[in-house]
Amino acid sequence: MADVVQYRMERMTEELDDLERRGLFSSAEIAEIVRHRRDFEYRLKRPSPLKEDFLLYIDYEKRLDALRDLRKRAIIGRLVEKEKAAGQEGKKGGKKWKKSVSDFAGVLRILDIYNKAVVRFKGDLDLWFQYLEFCRERRHGRMKQALAQAIRFHPKVPGLWIYAAAWEFDQNLNVAAARALMQSGLRTCPKSEDLWMEYLRMELTYLNKLKERKLACETGVGSLPKDDKETEQQKEENMDTFVSLSNDILFQRGSLTIQTIYHGAVEALPSSMSLRKRFLEILDDVDLVQSEELKEEIMEDLKKKFSQNEDYWDWLARLQVVYTEGRKDLSKEFLLGKLNKASEVYEEALKVLPTTKMFSLYAKFYTDAILADREDPVSVLSNTAFEAGELTSRLLEVYENAEQTGCITKELAYEYISFYLQIGRIHEARDLAKKLCSGRLSEAADVWTLRISTELKWLTSKAASIDDDDLRSISELFRNAMTRVSASEVESLWLMALKFFSTRKKHFEKLVQSLMMDLAKAGQSDNGYTIAFAVVSWVLQRDGVKRAREMYKRFLALPHPSLSFFKNCIDLEANLASAGDSDGVANARKLYESALAIYNQRTELWKNYYMMEMKIGTSETATAVYWRARKTLKDTTEFSSPDHL
Repeated sequence: MADVVQYRMERMTEELDDLERRGLFSSAEIAEIVRHRRDFEYRLKRPSPLKEDFLLYIDYEKRLDALRDLRKRAIIGRLVEKEKAAGQEGKKGGKKWKKSVSDFAGVLRILDIYNKAVVRFKGDLDLWFQYLEFCRERRHGRMKQALAQAIRFHPKVPGLWIYAAAWEFDQNLNVAAARALMQSGLRTCPKSEDLWMEYLRMELTYLNKLKERKLACETGVGSLPKDDKETEQQKEENMDTFVSLSNDILFQRGSLTIQTIYHGAVEALPSSMSLRKRFLEILDDVDLVQSEELKEEIMEDLKKKFSQNEDYWDWLARLQVVYTEGRKDLSKEFLLGKLNKASEVYEEALKVLPTTKMFSLYAKFYTDAILADREDPVSVLSNTAFEAGELTSRLLEVYENAEQTGCITKELAYEYISFYLQIGRIHEARDLAKKLCSGRLSEAADVWTLRISTELKWLTSKAASIDDDDLRSISELFRNAMTRVSASEVESLWLMALKFFSTRKKHFEKLVQSLMMDLAKAGQSDNGYTIAFAVVSWVLQRDGVKRAREMYKRFLALPHPSLSFFKNCIDLEANLASAGDSDGVANARKLYESALAIYNQRTELWKNYYMMEMKIGTSETATAVYWRARKTLKDTTEFSSPDHL
């Protein structure tokens, strides 16, 4: 390794001598450069160099080369100023600073490090693109080699083919090579939508350049020279090249290009709706012969392939209002016509697909229009253009139809009730929530939660305070909801009830008793005891430590309390002990003993008990727990020795 590093360092001698001879770096700075480079070279020669080693070396060399360039410019600037002052017009300064080895060595070294890095970390695409970007920026002639390497290692990455073709097209000005790369990429990655679209954009860009060049040849402006003897000759030569390319021929070539690429893309991706939509977007931005015919073909293709897809109908409906953006004639009649066309599409869609998703997309269309998000084209259909409540009534009609046809889900129902609340119609929201909770959505926790919150909002709005009759009504509503909702979803309702009744002790106690009865019937249940510990936490915040301990003891008196509840109570006592509560440690020990009386084969419980004694107890108490665990547990592999714990 040392020999290889020494060899590489010796190869830098000429460059370093040149830097010192030209006064760009002092001898002390050269020594520092050598030290840094030797350190980096040794890092790269390790058996398993890290990616960061390569990147740090590259970063150091980039900064060093930038400093060299900055100092060179400063020295040349001073020389030129002196020569100007002496009347020498700066000629000597330019001669003295002809390019030398130090001007190229830095970039070559960075390229070399990049090459080693990408070969070492072949799968790192980010590193490959950093390498390619450096080659592109420095225009050093290594780009073709780097691109070939990258594509050879990653032929299935469409982005590399696009990058390579873009470089050939934009930087190398080689249309034939760019086209060949795109076609090779499509043969390798035929399922890439992006590759197909970039190929189309490249061909259309080339067509536009041909049209611009033809115009320049005809008018004598643009890139052609304006005066000298070569002007007429060059113009005639260019006219000969483009005389056969009339505007009609160019337009036809563009149309043929789009058609060919479209049919190839559809054949490769027959089930892609987004591909066809992207082709339509491009067609809207170009003016080509037969573009309207191709649009119609694509629209027919979309309808044939995707008429059973709700997203297709949603896109088609929204397409009716997309082109209203930027128009000045946004009259009420114009917007109403657009709205009606979109509605007709949705109504036709519901005849084909009377599904929940279709109703949901229909409702979202009106919601987007009402909320008037300016980033959405549908926002032009805001309420300001219509009679008051025009869009609102249409949206409510969609929700109502969804309910009547049995296509309403808990999500759509939640939106339905929420919209009533949003527009201030709380009575309709209450009636609707009651109706839905009594029907097919009687087990939807979210709908019950919204119903209860709506009821609370209504009670608050009608009176300054809630009386006992209202509290009994709310309590009954909570109990009704909890009996209907599944055990896995009931927790949110319990927490909501605890929060509401936390300051009303009488009703809070009834709620606790109801919870204890449910836990006693259900037996061990982590879900139920999660709610129980939430009760303990509420009591701790409201009434203090003493009452919280009384509360968790009531739950522990139930048959077979869950292990998770024991753990939560132990954590509570441990936190209290840390805060200075003198009874915390003793209560934690009691809880561990109670838990072990039920769960004596839980290794984790014994380990936690042992760790607590090690932390806050004595060596005797910790050892006693350890030997009890060894004696009690059937599997003692995790208790092989105290040190193991």
